Amino acid sequence: MKRHYNIVVSGRVQGVFYRASTKQMADLLGVKGFVLNLTDGTVYIEAEGDEAALVKFIQWCHHGPDRAEVTHVSVRESDVQGFEIFESRR
Repeated sequence: MKRHYNIVVSGRVQGVFYRASTKQMADLLGVKGFVLNLTDGTVYIEAEGDEAALVKFIQWCHHGPDRAEVTHVSVRESDVQGFEIFESRR
């Protein structure tokens, strides 16, 4: 069964290749959705897929790429949107 999560990542997560790395991890795990930088310095992600892949994906979000310094990850379940790809949005 597919699940959908809205994820907000706080900390030093912009300018450290967080979006590009998130797309790579999503593609590796088969997660669909998107990632984008918000004006408040956080990263916003909508991710959907099977529960096992999403658990691994969310675990990865808690540390991100090497240069990131994640201080908080907020995860909220939402309605499945039916995304077909994962994209990095500007």
